[in-house]
Amino acid sequence: MKHTIAVLVENKFGVLARVAGLFSARGYNIDSLAVGETEDPSVSRMTIVSEGDEKTLEQIKKQLNKLIDVIKVVDFKDGEFVDRELVLIRVGAQAKAGKSALEVAKAAGYKVAGAGAKSILVEASGDREEINTLVKILQPFGILEVVRTGRIAIGSGERVLKADGKPEVNE
Repeated sequence: MKHTIAVLVENKFGVLARVAGLFSARGYNIDSLAVGETEDPSVSRMTIVSEGDEKTLEQIKKQLNKLIDVIKVVDFKDGEFVDRELVLIRVGAQAKAGKSALEVAKAAGYKVAGAGAKSILVEASGDREEINTLVKILQPFGILEVVRTGRIAIGSGERVLKADGKPEVNE
């Protein structure tokens, strides 16, 4: 089972390497990893997606909490979060049937980030399934390049995870 974990860490040199090292040293794979500053520039938020059973997840959380630079670890349960990823896809401008990738992308509501005579750059954000569907739609045009960010996630309720690690409820 896939697990989505938010980790607040001190924004310092080497923290990402220590977190990644923790996973690799224990034989856990990171399926997705996204890191960025929070509202406090001294704190970064990592969104990590990993696969394993409940016992493995508990081990990961315990090991993460032992790291000095870790402020807070939150395991998102299904239905408790909203997640997105960003994708940039460069495709051939024309399919063999003569249909334009530009027309298809615009009709499907995706943003065209660039267009040339031979290729088109499509930009989209969505959940993993939406991104996978877009890739399938664009395959007939000949995918030349795909760049995907890692998944980012935020709680779907009123609970806010502040940079200081203290949960807060918005009224």
